[in-house]
Amino acid sequence: MEVDASPNKVEQVYVSHIEDAVTFWGQSLSRIHDISKISESLAKCCPTMSTVFGTPDLDKVYGGMFSADKCWYRCKLLHVVNDEQCTVTYIDYGNTEVLDRASIVELPEELQSPPIAKKYRLWGLQLQPSSDIEQGLKFLSQLVADKQVSVFRRAVYHDGTAIVQVSHDNLDIGEEVAKKGFALKCRVILSPNGTMETMDVSPHEIKPNFPWQSRSVEKLREPKTSPMFNRSISDSNKESFVKISFEASRSPADTNGGRGDQRSLAENKLLKDENKQLKDESLQLKDEITLLKKANKLLENENSQHMDECRKLKEEKESLDQKSITLELQMQKMELENKNERELCEKNINEMEMRLASAAGNKLKALAAKIDILKTVRCNNSNVTAADDLLEAVKIVGHGQLSAPSSLNVLEENWKEYSFAQEMIRDCLDVVELDLLIDRRNRIKEKLNSSVDTFVIEVDQMPLETRLAKLQTILTSLEDVYGASCECEDSDAAFQKFYNWKDAKLETFSIVRNDTDGSLDLLCTWLSDIEKFFNLKSNDSCGSSDIELDIDKILEKVDYSVSKELEISLVEPDENDRKIIRNAYNRVVKLIFEETCLISALQSKYVASVEFKKNMSEWINKNPNVDNLLTVKKSIKSLKAELRWKLHVSSTMEESDEYNATAHSEVKQEMATIRNKIFSEIEREQDEYAILSNLVQNWFPELPLLYSDVGITSYMNSGGLLSGSIERMLFDAEPLKELSSKRPLVCTEVQSQKILLKGYSVGMDTEEQVIVRASKYHKAWLQQKEESGIMKLLYLFFCKLDPVVYLMVPFYPGESLGCIQATNKLSSYETVRVMRGVAHGLHTLHASNIIIGSLHENNVFAVNRERGIVGDFDFTRDAEQRHSATSICFPMLTAPEVKLGQPASASSDVYAYGILLLWLCTGNKNIVHKSDGTPDLKKLDLESKAEALLSCLVCNGDRMQAEQIKAHEYFKITDAA
Repeated sequence: MEVDASPNKVEQVYVSHIEDAVTFWGQSLSRIHDISKISESLAKCCPTMSTVFGTPDLDKVYGGMFSADKCWYRCKLLHVVNDEQCTVTYIDYGNTEVLDRASIVELPEELQSPPIAKKYRLWGLQLQPSSDIEQGLKFLSQLVADKQVSVFRRAVYHDGTAIVQVSHDNLDIGEEVAKKGFALKCRVILSPNGTMETMDVSPHEIKPNFPWQSRSVEKLREPKTSPMFNRSISDSNKESFVKISFEASRSPADTNGGRGDQRSLAENKLLKDENKQLKDESLQLKDEITLLKKANKLLENENSQHMDECRKLKEEKESLDQKSITLELQMQKMELENKNERELCEKNINEMEMRLASAAGNKLKALAAKIDILKTVRCNNSNVTAADDLLEAVKIVGHGQLSAPSSLNVLEENWKEYSFAQEMIRDCLDVVELDLLIDRRNRIKEKLNSSVDTFVIEVDQMPLETRLAKLQTILTSLEDVYGASCECEDSDAAFQKFYNWKDAKLETFSIVRNDTDGSLDLLCTWLSDIEKFFNLKSNDSCGSSDIELDIDKILEKVDYSVSKELEISLVEPDENDRKIIRNAYNRVVKLIFEETCLISALQSKYVASVEFKKNMSEWINKNPNVDNLLTVKKSIKSLKAELRWKLHVSSTMEESDEYNATAHSEVKQEMATIRNKIFSEIEREQDEYAILSNLVQNWFPELPLLYSDVGITSYMNSGGLLSGSIERMLFDAEPLKELSSKRPLVCTEVQSQKILLKGYSVGMDTEEQVIVRASKYHKAWLQQKEESGIMKLLYLFFCKLDPVVYLMVPFYPGESLGCIQATNKLSSYETVRVMRGVAHGLHTLHASNIIIGSLHENNVFAVNRERGIVGDFDFTRDAEQRHSATSICFPMLTAPEVKLGQPASASSDVYAYGILLLWLCTGNKNIVHKSDGTPDLKKLDLESKAEALLSCLVCNGDRMQAEQIKAHEYFKITDAA
């Protein structure tokens, strides 16, 4: 082993293969797109390359066909097993396999590039000799297999194996493996010769050293040999230390003689006195320094107070100066305003003098203008008739309202009892008990028939259609005026308030209008008298005493009356008025809705009652049976026997030494005629099943139990898809080798229609699931049939000899997107039409809670280059399994979240749809991707509407739903065309 040249390197790796509990293979996420390019290149070149002959080169890269999916991958040979087989390693994934030489081919020079997958080993671990190897492998697989993990490279073996620490979802994978006992922890040390060596340690001695915990990998260091002097030794310890040192340094000669000791004691005493005097002087100096500091602090406080006072005085001065300036400005402003006021007053006085000179004329002119407006208002009469339509609707809804007939409650009780009896029969499993339940049901049916007669007679006498049409007309007209309604209180108080408000409005309008008419009559009389007075030629004698001279009061009264009427007529309803109108409107709409619901319920119940009476009259003296169905089945059985005999005759003629081509052709023609007859009889059989299914669902649920051997239940559960009469030998089919890489496919023609037979291997555990999934798909198609946007399933049948289920679907040769784009690409107009149909198919499946999981270019068809449909898929697998198989051949269609381990969903189907649309728009599969794994649309030359749609389909997050895709502006191009 050698140390990695680039330590502390963290990278994201996709785990592709697990070798044992501490070893795995992975692909760097930075090279994920290289895999798809290599896969496409291998799929193109490998079928045409020569197989390996002679002694193979173990250092060379070959192409190998993986036995699981029959696809080509790059591999290297480990060793030769025998002349026919070799052991290979798939260098881009890490797994090994024994292949026949026929499955190994030469590769061109451009595919001889280094492998994408790398081998990794968990840092600080070695396999537990006594552990279960298989269990350890399974445990590591559960943690990291097929997932994206973070690896921290620590070292590299000479063979290229990287020693890494692995993290996924905040878990240290090595710690988890060690905890489970599948591997032993070991300490990795650097030996003198530069190699890495390991030694076993206890689990608590190993600490994780990920890059987020430590900056670098450090070698183990030896402790320092000499301790450092502790600088925090106390004074007493220092003195003892000095004393010891002093005593240790004394020479033996100093200890001799008493005089030396006495002199030393005297000197020590003097030194102690001097030391004491120095300490006292030091304390005195400290006291003086303290007093000086206090005095200095007092001076600083006084200085600070003086500074604060000065600052306050300065601020007050600045404030006074500012106020003085403001007062001066205000004085100047007031003088200017006073001047303007004087000028305005003089102007108003002049204008008033001018108006006084023409006061009478101006009054009459203004009054004439108001009279013109009043005439228009009275002609329109808008506010007087406000809410008259609502008043009429209140009267219609409040009076003549229909009520439920008296027989309805009895009918519903009898119908409920009848439905319960039918459910009891439907759930019954005992034939003896079934007879009792049928007798009880028939007695209830007779009672129900009597109540139905009474109900039908009463409903016939009710004007349901007329009343419903009238209510719908009223509702439409009111909604145009008042808009949508809202909830209201459940009482008629709103109507009473509305009546009172309407009466008060009418009364107010009447009073004001009478006042206006009276004042105008008075003005007209005055004007007539004035005319007589000033007409000097008139013979009428009229003096000034006969004329009312106070014209100002008359004009004022007229002006007030006219203005009042205009105010009432032109003013919009206030908040209170609108609330009264709104409450009445909401109440009307609620009553109309309740009555229309009642009418609809009566009509529905009436139709059901009439249908019940029709059924009673049809089956009054007889019970349904399966005789017609048995007759058809007998005919089919007879035709099958005839066909088998003809097949035997044809086989005998082919093997005969005296072969007669003409006779053999006649036999084949007879066989074709018999096949057509059989399929015609099968269609008749399906029609009989449909009739019986309708009877079971509506009137006779006992039929499946009474005739359990004819398969009514199987027909109903599969929606008419599963057929027990169709057999493999009925088809004169040709195998399609080019389409049979994964499962047997044969093509034939049935009643002038080309069909495809798809065979799927099934077991006891998957047989029922196949029927359920195929039936669910078929029922989704039945809702819209040809307009559903998905391929029609013709029949589903099981092989009687082998565990194989056959699916019979229409055959569209050369009309898949992959074939069309390879030969004659769709135009932009055709692309829009085809992909709109595919979007509708997506919506049909998603609305039925069906996830495709395998939408790709070979599973989408452009029928006649104008109608896009989604093809059928493998019903033996669920969506997740289908997606796993598809992602290998079409990795670019895999959504980013699915690559990260999330399950297939409707959103991932939409992503695959978006990638297909992007491919059709650009004609290129090699799209530049962003860091989040989605295509970079800004680097593509796309039409604006297409780019807007694609940005909502191939994004990383919330995507469009299939229903929203159909309504996008991009697909309106075809509508305009």
